[in-house]
Amino acid sequence: MAELSRLPVPVADVWEWQYQGSCREADPQLFFHPEGERGPARHKRDAAAVAVCAGCPVMQQCREHGLSVREPYGVWGGLTEEDREAIYVAERKERREARKATQLREAS
Repeated sequence: MAELSRLPVPVADVWEWQYQGSCREADPQLFFHPEGERGPARHKRDAAAVAVCAGCPVMQQCREHGLSVREPYGVWGGLTEEDREAIYVAERKERREARKATQLREAS
């Protein structure tokens, strides 16, 4: 018999949460910066996108998606590109410190 756990799941099962996103009613350009956008304009647009996310019923699923696939652009689950990068940096630092601690224990 085939090993069913290795088969892909139906796509609708994985992505169906997106149909419930508050962002579906908003302008998609709100969530992705135009090329060259910087400073106050970018912060204002990001804040507006994050505000849409704040009341979203699927914010957690969206956030998990953005982090797990390392979405490089846009606001996902209330996290901006900079927010996600800060999380990745913190995770790398945590892993480095854990490796160091393990190496020190093994050396003792």
